[in-house]
Amino acid sequence: MALFGTLIGVPLVGWFAGKLDASRLAALAALIQSCGYFLLGSLSGGSGYLPHVAALLIGLGWGMFYIGGPMALSERLTDTERGPGFTRFSAFQMTGICGSPILLTIAVVQGGIPIQAAFLLVGVMGVFASILLMIFGTREPLIRHENSLRPWVKKITVLAKSGVIRPIVMVCLGGAVFSGMMSFQDSLTDGSLASASTFFAVHATTAVVSRLLLAHKLSSWPRTPLVAVLLCCLMIGLVCLLGIPTHVSFQIAAAMLTGAGYGLLYPVIQTWAVNESAPENRHAALTWFVVAYFVGIFGFPPFGGWVLVTVGKVWFIWVLATLATLELVTAIVKWPQTTHRPLSS
Repeated sequence: MALFGTLIGVPLVGWFAGKLDASRLAALAALIQSCGYFLLGSLSGGSGYLPHVAALLIGLGWGMFYIGGPMALSERLTDTERGPGFTRFSAFQMTGICGSPILLTIAVVQGGIPIQAAFLLVGVMGVFASILLMIFGTREPLIRHENSLRPWVKKITVLAKSGVIRPIVMVCLGGAVFSGMMSFQDSLTDGSLASASTFFAVHATTAVVSRLLLAHKLSSWPRTPLVAVLLCCLMIGLVCLLGIPTHVSFQIAAAMLTGAGYGLLYPVIQTWAVNESAPENRHAALTWFVVAYFVGIFGFPPFGGWVLVTVGKVWFIWVLATLATLELVTAIVKWPQTTHRPLSS
């Protein structure tokens, strides 16, 4: 149900951001997530369908926020400011995604807080997030020139004829790689001295620190060579996963290389997708970018699980490396284009 809610939330913001400021939609998303966690925290045994409702609300809120936050930020930034803005936003987002489970685990396991109380605590955090997003929208008002639904689905034909389709395809492939190396880390470390939690911690720390340190520099470097270097880091990191049975250091190296490679690549190609679009197509480009990301994230695990069970870990890792290679080819090979973005005024 959470997956279903997520896949509903993304297109909803894509359509309604023309009627309501994306910052307001992001604030609403945080509030919807809070309702889901409050519901989970108040449930007792034999609650029937209510856990499914809670999961739907959490997924819906997450999908709306995942696109609403960057869209609200993007609409308030210039082309020059967008790259550093996206990079910092993604750094803080990953800090929350990776840091909050660690803090909650400490609170529940070591602090003895009941799991339902932990859900209620997360709900309170969501309310605070909603308030902060409302304040952001009020203090940084957006001058609106529209009051209608934004058609974004059919604009894929326009995007497909321009260079914008490349980062959209790349984020789908990258999402598949990310979900593969994260979702199956327990299986990849099984039978070795390595720990999946170590990979998660090192990967997240590397991604967050590198994003914060290089936020201003990334947009000043030539895009194609930068993307190629980051993808090579990702590919080398994936190959290092093959050495996990040999020594734990291979896992640390893999986590650092994939954290730097994928962690920096995501905001770079997100900026590429928006800045390369014509102004009237930017909301569609960002919406399709997020849709493609979730297609990769949710679409790969069933296939990846089949590969892992059928042919084993080694071939699974080479499949991930192949996807990263395809992403590199997509980045550096020039596609035929029939439309070009007009020069900014």
